[in-house]
Amino acid sequence: MARFTGSLWKKSRRYGISLSGTGKELEKRPYAPGQHGPTQRKKLTEYGLQLQEKQKLRYMFGLTERQFRRIFDDAAKMRGVHGENFMIILESRLDNLVYRSGLARTRRQARQLVTHGHITLDGSRVDIPSYRVKPGTVIGVREKSQNLDIINEALEVNNFVPEYITLDADKKEATYNRYPERSELSSEINEALIVEWYSR
Repeated sequence: MARFTGSLWKKSRRYGISLSGTGKELEKRPYAPGQHGPTQRKKLTEYGLQLQEKQKLRYMFGLTERQFRRIFDDAAKMRGVHGENFMIILESRLDNLVYRSGLARTRRQARQLVTHGHITLDGSRVDIPSYRVKPGTVIGVREKSQNLDIINEALEVNNFVPEYITLDADKKEATYNRYPERSELSSEINEALIVEWYSR
């Protein structure tokens, strides 16, 4: 299954969650798309709830089904709670950390920055968005890319960097201090439902 490249705004409204992370999708019309949007009140089955939760998280991180499943299976091999490990691996992806540190406004933007070679890890260029970053690593912007408007604009509007990341906005550098705790990640996702979905 290919990566979803359509309108995240429609998906956000359908699921009632900001998938881009900006929150703008739900400001004007916080209900599902379509002419019956505001009045749609469908009760989901257990299967439907599990599927919806999986799709919400997959669209949020912009992954194909195969990528998503592979990470899920990797999380199963780790010690600890399967669903939490899964969320932490997703959070440790390079594109996500570029977004979280405020160097990009959305994960899609962050993925582009990484793919086009603008981002470094401990001074070395890395162009793989799915690269799993280890705590203690410094995420930087290549010297040639320091004046990119897309990065400067993101840093201007950014007003929240999670505690597990330290940002030096002047240097355009962020340090991934530690793996996040579950309480620091999205409360709008119920990962237990995703574990149930794949355990069927």
